[in-house]
Amino acid sequence: MDHSTSLLRLVFLSLGAALVLLVVRSAFRLPRRIDDAPAASLFDDAAGGCTRFTPWACRQGHRTDAKPRPPSSHESDVPRHPLDPLTVAEINRARELLRAHPPFASSPSSLFVHSLALDEPDKPVVLSWRGGADPIPPRRAVAVVRFRGESHVLAVDLAAGAVTPLPVPASGYPTMTIDEQSSLCFAPFSDPAFNATIRRRGVRMSDVACLPISLGWYGPTEENRRLIKIQCFSAEGTANFYMRPIEGLTVLLDMDTKEVVHISDRGAGIPIAAAANTDYRYARHAEDDNAGSPRRGGLEDVRAPSMEPAAAGPGLELVDGHTVRWGGWELHLKADARAGMVVSRARVRDPATGAAREVMYKGMASELFVPYMDPTEAWYFKTYMDAGEYGFGLQAMPLVPLNDCPRHARYVDGVFVAADGRPFVRERMICVFERYAGDVAWRHSESPITGMDIRESRPKVTLVARMVASVANYDYIMDWEFQMDGLIRIKVGLSGILMVKGTPYSHMNQVQQNEDMHGTLLSENVIGVIHDHYVTFRLDMDVDGADNSFVCVEMARQDTAPGESPRKSYLKATRHVARTEKDAQVRLKLYDPAEFHVVNPTKKTRVGNSVGYKIVPAGTAASLLDPEDPPQKRGAFTNNQIWVTPYNKSEEWAGGLFVYQSKGEDTLATWSERDRPIENKDLVVWYTLGFHHIPCQEDFPIMPTVSSSFDLKPVNFFESNPILKQRPTQDDDLPICSAAA
Repeated sequence: MDHSTSLLRLVFLSLGAALVLLVVRSAFRLPRRIDDAPAASLFDDAAGGCTRFTPWACRQGHRTDAKPRPPSSHESDVPRHPLDPLTVAEINRARELLRAHPPFASSPSSLFVHSLALDEPDKPVVLSWRGGADPIPPRRAVAVVRFRGESHVLAVDLAAGAVTPLPVPASGYPTMTIDEQSSLCFAPFSDPAFNATIRRRGVRMSDVACLPISLGWYGPTEENRRLIKIQCFSAEGTANFYMRPIEGLTVLLDMDTKEVVHISDRGAGIPIAAAANTDYRYARHAEDDNAGSPRRGGLEDVRAPSMEPAAAGPGLELVDGHTVRWGGWELHLKADARAGMVVSRARVRDPATGAAREVMYKGMASELFVPYMDPTEAWYFKTYMDAGEYGFGLQAMPLVPLNDCPRHARYVDGVFVAADGRPFVRERMICVFERYAGDVAWRHSESPITGMDIRESRPKVTLVARMVASVANYDYIMDWEFQMDGLIRIKVGLSGILMVKGTPYSHMNQVQQNEDMHGTLLSENVIGVIHDHYVTFRLDMDVDGADNSFVCVEMARQDTAPGESPRKSYLKATRHVARTEKDAQVRLKLYDPAEFHVVNPTKKTRVGNSVGYKIVPAGTAASLLDPEDPPQKRGAFTNNQIWVTPYNKSEEWAGGLFVYQSKGEDTLATWSERDRPIENKDLVVWYTLGFHHIPCQEDFPIMPTVSSSFDLKPVNFFESNPILKQRPTQDDDLPICSAAA
């Protein structure tokens, strides 16, 4: 065989091998790791074409790259709005001032910063400020620090260089810092008794993962000392260590000295659940597919369609990093270490006059209350307040492009402060995007019997601002959704991983009749414990101005008089204006319905109705705990679904400024006991979204998202339907996708 023949055979063999590989890959759909870069194709968007998964509404020539922009240090940021969060430079300036302030100057290394946030200018100053015409008001900060075992609250004037002490709450401690949350996880390992206990339970030290668990308040024995409880898990064989608790082992720790105070081990006879089937990571399941595991249900082939609206949609502007303009709305958006995401100065444009009208001055998640329903030794104290104890914003992780947010989303970073007072950046903490989910904004078709051929329909396109907080095992998906008809929808989604309890049971036939397991057997040796979630929102409503009233529109059956009508009864609505705070406290009842309006009595529509917004409740689970139960005393802000208070700048946190180990003396329930006047006042509405969660097997090993929401809806705010003139989407609005040359 000559050289040319050998070369020709080699070429044909190479081509044949490539063809076989192509056929096999097409036939068996070999998975690609999600973090691998895709190969170029004839339909690559770089040339302006459309990929296989490009949605019908892609914007030709204006596609936003799915890959986020390179991270920013934010070192050159300057405030451009009175409500902009503290910048990197301002945090560094505040740190210098605090470390130079007596007594901290005597030992700056003993100073620990628990929070440092903008001290927002007084409300009239912000309302009168005009961008581009007025200078930014003087910048001030509020710092919460610990120094040699004592808590301090301080006002910091960044321009004048002044540091002024402020009142400190009577009980409780500041929000934990991220630094100490991390260090507390490792503190028990320096204790020989703890290490010996772990070895007795048959767990390798290298497999142990521990979590710091806030312990609430249960009496004087827990006072005058910052304490925390540590519980541990085995991470052997899985990333989902939460499903492998070392049950019954609880370590009481001094947070300041990191000293182990007490070790309780009441679970020596309870096995650690197996690691099999607990891992939720895509890479692990892709490995199983490659190993020949059967593919069932077709779920693997589904791809998420884009949430992009049509190309001719109103568009989204993110101005100066924090001001959002879209579809007639303008609002200010920022990240907050405690609240997570703060929406301010929400105004909507009136289509009849073109005027921007005030709706809400400030809205945020004020506190979360998550009590578990197991009174046993290793569980009774699990009654978390995630914002005040852990920092809801501090627990927000970077969002995942294309999965947490669509490809065209804009991102907002958070700039927070570490325990040593230095700034750090939490990238992609908030995303903002337009969404079209196939919903209808309004429609009407006429029946043929009228003789009119009318079919009118409009697509619903909305604006979404989203953040996700991963508070240890649980993930909270927080959405603020703005519609062009003026409605605001506030939505909470629950996902992540259950906090589970180890058990000797592997089947329900082993459980004694009437035995209270405090939950559901999810898998062998794993119980999902019953618990509640309450998210209390603070909504500073300014409906067409600051002076508003709260109106309860009660609905009741009205009986007709004999001979008045063939009807025996009808529903009648009666309006009651709340005079004081207690008049406005609402516990929702299914058979005692009402609407809840925030109105401006000084502003009337053309026909004489007071302009307003109404709270449309949902997620109405209510706490069933005894009001005198210590957790419920601290979480008394969940005693009602709705509260209304007069505006007070210092009343922002429903559980109090210092929540950790607090007794519940400084809560929304306490403030409302003053029963202050609220008629025709600057009002704050508090709404609690509640969930009861009885776990089920579908929650194992990771939970599909469960969501609920409530609405702020215009009621006589506009003269008529504000989106009456919205144009329908036509074929010409859709992109034309073509293969790249």
